[in-house]
Amino acid sequence: MPTHNEILTREPLDRPPLRLIAACSFGLEAVVRRELHSLGIEAEVDGDGQVIFEGDWETVVRANLWLRCADRVLLCVARFTAPDFDTLFEKTRGLNWGEWIPVDGRFPVTGRSVRSELSSVPACQRTVKRAIVDALRRDHQANDLVETAATYEVNVSLIKDIATLTIDTSGASLHRRGYRRDPSRGPLKETLAAATVLLSHWESGRPFCDPFCGTGTIPIEAAWIARSIAPGLMRSFALDDWPAIPNDLRGDLRRDAVTLQTPSVSPTLLATDINPKVLRAARDNAVRAGVEADIHFEAKAFSEFTSRRRFGCLITHPPEGNPSAGSESRYPDSRGGQTPRPTKSDHRSSADRSARVTRELDALFEAFPDVFRRLPTWSHFVLTAYPGLERLLGRKADRRRKLYNGNVACTLFQFHGPKPVVEVRQASADALPPTSDPTSTTSAGNVDGTTNESNKPTRKTPEIQTSESQTLVHASGGAAFGQLPEKAHHQADLFASRLAKRARHLRRWPTKRGITCYRLYEKDVPEIPLVVDRYEDCLHITEYERPHDRDPAQHANWLDLMVETAAKILDVAPENAFLKSRRRQRGNTQHEKQAVQGRRIVVQEDGLKFLVNLSDYVDTGLFLDHRVTRHMVRQQADGTRFLNLFAYTGSFSVYAAAGGAKSTTSVDLSNTYTDWATENLRLNGFESDNHRVITSDVAEFLANHSAGQCYDLVVVDPPTFSNSKRTENVWDVQRDALPLLETVIPLVRPGGVIYFSTNFRRFKFDQDALDVQSVIEISRQTVPEDYRNRRIHRCWRIVR
Repeated sequence: MPTHNEILTREPLDRPPLRLIAACSFGLEAVVRRELHSLGIEAEVDGDGQVIFEGDWETVVRANLWLRCADRVLLCVARFTAPDFDTLFEKTRGLNWGEWIPVDGRFPVTGRSVRSELSSVPACQRTVKRAIVDALRRDHQANDLVETAATYEVNVSLIKDIATLTIDTSGASLHRRGYRRDPSRGPLKETLAAATVLLSHWESGRPFCDPFCGTGTIPIEAAWIARSIAPGLMRSFALDDWPAIPNDLRGDLRRDAVTLQTPSVSPTLLATDINPKVLRAARDNAVRAGVEADIHFEAKAFSEFTSRRRFGCLITHPPEGNPSAGSESRYPDSRGGQTPRPTKSDHRSSADRSARVTRELDALFEAFPDVFRRLPTWSHFVLTAYPGLERLLGRKADRRRKLYNGNVACTLFQFHGPKPVVEVRQASADALPPTSDPTSTTSAGNVDGTTNESNKPTRKTPEIQTSESQTLVHASGGAAFGQLPEKAHHQADLFASRLAKRARHLRRWPTKRGITCYRLYEKDVPEIPLVVDRYEDCLHITEYERPHDRDPAQHANWLDLMVETAAKILDVAPENAFLKSRRRQRGNTQHEKQAVQGRRIVVQEDGLKFLVNLSDYVDTGLFLDHRVTRHMVRQQADGTRFLNLFAYTGSFSVYAAAGGAKSTTSVDLSNTYTDWATENLRLNGFESDNHRVITSDVAEFLANHSAGQCYDLVVVDPPTFSNSKRTENVWDVQRDALPLLETVIPLVRPGGVIYFSTNFRRFKFDQDALDVQSVIEISRQTVPEDYRNRRIHRCWRIVR
């Protein structure tokens, strides 16, 4: 198969050298220059958006056919100083325009002016047009110029009074390749998409993925690059109608371009998007581009993306509009047409929509560290106008390049992963080690055989094995995201030692005391702010927000290392170890549901059964710090009428019913929790009408309560803060607890007991304000001995 250099040995045409300009978007000048050099054409950057070179008509055709990142190829007619209109007219008229434009050629004039005395672009266009008309009449000795033949679009560019006159040889912009049916819907220009691929230095043979592929522009351009498909093969150019260029020249160059194509790309390129509609458009574009067999399109959310392949390139242009609509809705004006005049309600809805889109984009980009850390040997190239990418990733890009997608300023962030290193050794087939799982983590916390920061060697993964040689491909350098320092493994050792000691201390609790759910670790080591609770054969691990020096990807890998360590030391199956993150609530925030796995198990405590959800919520449904308090309630419940306010999942009510209470009433605002409480009561055989579960705001329940209904035993265990969407009231325990208790006390019989508890450490209780017989703090007796934090809650026994 011939190469570009072999094709360039063709005898040059007998033409004088032409001065040419490859016009491109700002930031792509060096890329276009490299493209021209790869075609055997010497070129130099000449200011913003311009690369100059020389050649003949064959060079012009070749540049139009092969340049992937240039917008146009311009024929430079002249360049001169034009401080006024007379100079512009005379110097333009003095040029030999008849050499370029035939007597019947069409020659529309476009223009621009930047920091020049001649600031009126229409006036400059008219001046140049009149000058060219006079020159053509002179050169062709003709009175009439009919302009019915081919088009020779002239451009006058004035920059700091320097006029450059050019003729466009391309016609439509070179980004219009011909495979997109509706170019106006495409959010990313093909020239910019090709540039992102070329700047990544990705090449065929390495894995490739675009997880926000949209209409498929980036993967299609990558497939064309890998297969050496000329970007101009599917389209025509303005020069195709020029009689000065022989037809056989254009035909020969197109046939040469077809000859240079390679048959396929291996491995197949991966392109994913969350929107099936735009994926259908992407597949159609790939079919028209002739690369449908080279790209695998798949509907998938970005947060779910992962790959077992190694040393790949992730190249993408994330959405800049509504992420849930897919990559098609990046720009609000992509549909074109006139926009109705906005009303006041439109402005309000537009502001609401803008705020919602901002929140969705923030949530989308927050997933980047977790996705990137799952690709430890990959490099990542992200083209975006989103301003906070590096802040969310927690690290600076290895390189940045400012680019423009139309008029939208973007940045190409480049995060370089490790380089593949190949070692060839002589070995027998029997001596070769088995192929390892390429996604498993080494002892140093890295993946795919990388080396940790202390240069401690780790496993290398065999890629190719023969009876005569062994080729090992391993990583040289650290992962772009998630690389853990040796300090992390030291912390894992400390964590393991502490867990092992605690496990030995509590090993007899299940058999001797019947306690199978208890706390094992509670931020014992300050630099490991985790809480580990054992729920029979499962672990519930909670991370508490603390300052640290890890970026988000490193922190996620650090957490994985700690979970893996805990499961191993405590002999728990990895799938039974659940990690949660508890962030400090600020302003109007509240703890959100963390997953939808629905992993619920039944555990036993004091002979009773409880449903716990280890996967979906910050709290499991059974507060282990109230184990002792529940036992107290059970001992006093016989023959009582029991009221459970802020009942949560009803564990106190189950204990009261088991202790012989005549009736139990459980009140909570959450449907989820009241349904859960009903299940817990049913699980223990308490399904009669005497055990009521009421979904209601506690304050409303008390306000509507009949004065004749009195209780003997009450538990009030409110949250510290709550701003539920189901009520306009915002609960603050410091402010609202005392008024609430004053409302509860009249509903308690004389001698009745109220247990009031709070987890708010700084709670100040004005005990003298309550008209009761006694108020005694019993926190020392109610906090279980497995809790290192003796102030996990505070509890009072109030007797009317």
